[in-house]
Amino acid sequence: MRSMLRDIARNRFLYAMAVPGILFLVVFSYIPLAGHVLAFKNFQISQGIWGSDWAGLNNFRFFFSGRDWMQVTFNTLYLNVLFIVFEMGFALLIAIFLNEIRLKWFKRTIQSVVFLPYFISWVVVGYMTFILFNNTDGLINHALQRNGVRAVDWYQTPWVWPIILTLVRIWKNAGYLSIILLAAIAGLSTDYYESARLDGASRLQQMRYITLPLLKPQIIILILLGIGRIFYGDFGMIYGIIGDNGILFPTTDVIDTYSYRALRQLGDFSMSSAIVLYQSVMGLIAVVTFNWIVRRIDQDSRLF
Repeated sequence: MRSMLRDIARNRFLYAMAVPGILFLVVFSYIPLAGHVLAFKNFQISQGIWGSDWAGLNNFRFFFSGRDWMQVTFNTLYLNVLFIVFEMGFALLIAIFLNEIRLKWFKRTIQSVVFLPYFISWVVVGYMTFILFNNTDGLINHALQRNGVRAVDWYQTPWVWPIILTLVRIWKNAGYLSIILLAAIAGLSTDYYESARLDGASRLQQMRYITLPLLKPQIIILILLGIGRIFYGDFGMIYGIIGDNGILFPTTDVIDTYSYRALRQLGDFSMSSAIVLYQSVMGLIAVVTFNWIVRRIDQDSRLF
């Protein structure tokens, strides 16, 4: 304890800079954990959280008694796996090819273009998607009809939406991830590349045998962070694009949107809390499991 206090006194300005972040984490991440008690209560607004009667595991029984929990869990995992794999793949390609551009003005322009979609709200993206895929006057259907292809009723075709959502997610987030990877590439020693050039390695060989292996720690960390939220569907994205279109629920309904509808349509705070608690526990199990696997493979790439 004394050594810790001495360290705080010695680096008091650095610790002072960390105080706002720590307070934010405590207020918005740790204090709300007390709200999970709602999952075990028959919550009544008039009686408050602590005055409501205990319900035990009844809320969980209600959720797991049907088949909806299996569907929304599968959709959440399936969509997140698609997002993680393709986002990381495209971000890696963008970062590597940006690193190969020698014209600085052109490189900065491309960086800005690929990074810009990250700042666009999911509500705006939802309207853009509707303009593209609208059944009657959507741009894609117009293009299909001009080329003699029959228009597709996109909002009545559930199987195609995991593909559409993945493409939208790549367009919006791959540029952001590529900037992180590009910063990691910039920190690599140039000695490796100079030695490879002296040995006659081509640009493609340098990318394959130097850049990719040296980026492995950063790639693994980004994947682990994605896996840490693999049970959390992107609510803003799914609801902003899909909304309450029940026809598309079989392939797009995730845990977050399901719990939101349980709260909005049924007004059942307790069942929604039970769903969120299930989601949190499964997310914790996922990140601990995959971190254990990474630790067995490469100690330096683990999160903890």
